Amino acid sequence: MKKTYYLTMIAVIMSAGLSVAQAQNPECMTNLSIYAEHAKVKNYDAAYEPWKKVMTDCPDLNKANISYGERILKHKIKNSSGADKDGYVQELLSLYDDANKYFASKYPKGDVISDKAILMDQQNMASDKQVFDMMDTEFKANPTSFKNPKGLYLYFSSLVNLYDSGAKDIQEVFDTYDAVVEQMDNINKGYTNNITKLLAKEEAGTISSKEKKNLGIYSRNSEALGKVSESVDAKLGKLADCSNLIPLYEKNFDAKKGDVKWVKSAVGRMFAKECTDDPLFAKMVEVQAELDPSADVYVYLGTLKSKNGDKNGAIADFNKAVELEADAVKKSNILYKIATIVRRSSKSQARSYLRKAVQANPSNGRAYILEASLVASSANACGKDTFEKRAIYWMAANIAEKGARVDPSVSGSASRAAASYRAKAPDKTMIFNSGKAGQTISFSCWVGGSVKVPAL
Repeated sequence: MKKTYYLTMIAVIMSAGLSVAQAQNPECMTNLSIYAEHAKVKNYDAAYEPWKKVMTDCPDLNKANISYGERILKHKIKNSSGADKDGYVQELLSLYDDANKYFASKYPKGDVISDKAILMDQQNMASDKQVFDMMDTEFKANPTSFKNPKGLYLYFSSLVNLYDSGAKDIQEVFDTYDAVVEQMDNINKGYTNNITKLLAKEEAGTISSKEKKNLGIYSRNSEALGKVSESVDAKLGKLADCSNLIPLYEKNFDAKKGDVKWVKSAVGRMFAKECTDDPLFAKMVEVQAELDPSADVYVYLGTLKSKNGDKNGAIADFNKAVELEADAVKKSNILYKIATIVRRSSKSQARSYLRKAVQANPSNGRAYILEASLVASSANACGKDTFEKRAIYWMAANIAEKGARVDPSVSGSASRAAASYRAKAPDKTMIFNSGKAGQTISFSCWVGGSVKVPAL
């Protein structure tokens, strides 16, 4: 009976992630309890010594050794100076290594390297070259292990600084930018997939308190990622303007035209920066069509036909692009691209593509922002009087705000747009004078639909 009980207890201990040897070390368990209680109330000075003992004797006892240890050491660094501070910094650098050593599934190597690079950069312990070099090898080998947006920004920022000093080539900057943006998109895709599911539950009234909390976490993380993404774009800045891109690609065209990856990247960047009027764009699109006749190629071909006045040919190519793309998110992005092109000739057609984009990917916040812009730009063409014309801005604001909800990574631009639209909508005085408070206004122009006037 005692043997059975003993084996059962070992099984429980092992399932909790503790080794038998550690479980037999009561001092480690006692110190874990002590430092955890202190850390929970942010008494990090009192937590330091018992935490240190656990890390020395039982480093893999519990993941709390890492999560609480980071907080403890960051507190000590912030509140010390000189040799003491340097010692705590070194302890934290070692702790990051231990995180991956003992809890690799929770702390992938990419994030550990990011944490170390961020700390060294903050403490002025490393040059741009040292920061870039310590991150570059692992990022190229395993980019998906980099989940920390701040680390991704530091990686790219250090490279741009090296380019500015003449130590790196512009092509490496562009290649790294593409890779960093792709990884940030992958991270945000995870957030928005969860947000879409939870928003549906919230609207249906079936969301639990735990799910509500998780929705807030995913939304905040996505919003923070969006801010980092804006910083990455700002760091790239004018380096990717047409005045720089075109000479670079013209110079490298003959040598690189057989490299499908280079061609696709170059064409995509010229398209994104609206360098499509230059003859080089058409030339490179033809090359990509030969090397990789993918969905994107038909977007570019449609763009060229649209510029040449061949609207029917452009639409045919755009629809071909949508037909070829199987991935829902990529299909949504293609539909968004098409909308940005056709909006110049037909707002209603652009909205049609945007709504298809949202059908393909309900988390496409950019589609909502663009639709809001199309609606707002039609204020003078909709409504029977000044009040109704301005009322359309409420609709635009509502659409933009929905974009922020489904994809918090674009909440900055979406919220700014919504605030701008609401500022143009009728104010309280206008609502009072109109006598339409609480009423519904319908629009007979291309926008259609209706909006409810706020109650006073």
